[in-house]
Amino acid sequence: VVYVLFRPISRYYYKKVNKVLTEVLWLELIWLVDWWAGVEIELYADSETFNLLGKENALLICNHRSDIDWLIGWVLAERMGCLGSIVAIMKNEIKYLPVLGWSMWFADFLFLARNWAKDEKSLKTGFEQQVRNPVPFWLALFAEGTRFTQTKLIEAQEFARSRGMPIPKNVLVPRTKGFVTAVMHTRTFVPVIYDCTFTVSKTEPSPTMLRIFQGIPCTVRQSKH
Repeated sequence: VVYVLFRPISRYYYKKVNKVLTEVLWLELIWLVDWWAGVEIELYADSETFNLLGKENALLICNHRSDIDWLIGWVLAERMGCLGSIVAIMKNEIKYLPVLGWSMWFADFLFLARNWAKDEKSLKTGFEQQVRNPVPFWLALFAEGTRFTQTKLIEAQEFARSRGMPIPKNVLVPRTKGFVTAVMHTRTFVPVIYDCTFTVSKTEPSPTMLRIFQGIPCTVRQSKH
């Protein structure tokens, strides 16, 4: 209803209203992380970066350790007051998920078809739409393009070795097309890039949605700089 009534008339007021509705919906998932599962999130950042979190447009470059990295990001965004204005680049299939995927679509998330001929145009259009965002937003990009596994790490190390690149130990070799495109089309209105790294102790299993629903706690550490 909000999309039909507000967006054709004023994108500004549409984003304002949709931000509130989105936060109400997504706070239910944050409750699962905070109160049901009791997940502890430790944030490491210098004081200057910390004081500006949520107060300025930012491009977030994140690693992809588990299937709830996006949800951990939402928890941090809620703490910083920009939950309803966070945007991410996701796989195209996600937007078809009932309720959750639909809410991401209405929030102007960018969805990739894994076909660069199509994705380049979609990304350009999506980035340009953010110019008119009335509130500070985070644009999250999982630069590795896939979730971390030991098998993928070995493949990434072999690839890096064959190209004379630094050998990664805890992350995969990033894919650069999406990042370069994002910087090219947002540099006039996104002043900062946050390098975000999610880590989990090697003595603990990686957090998953199943473990969250089961109420199993864990500790996730994130550094931003």
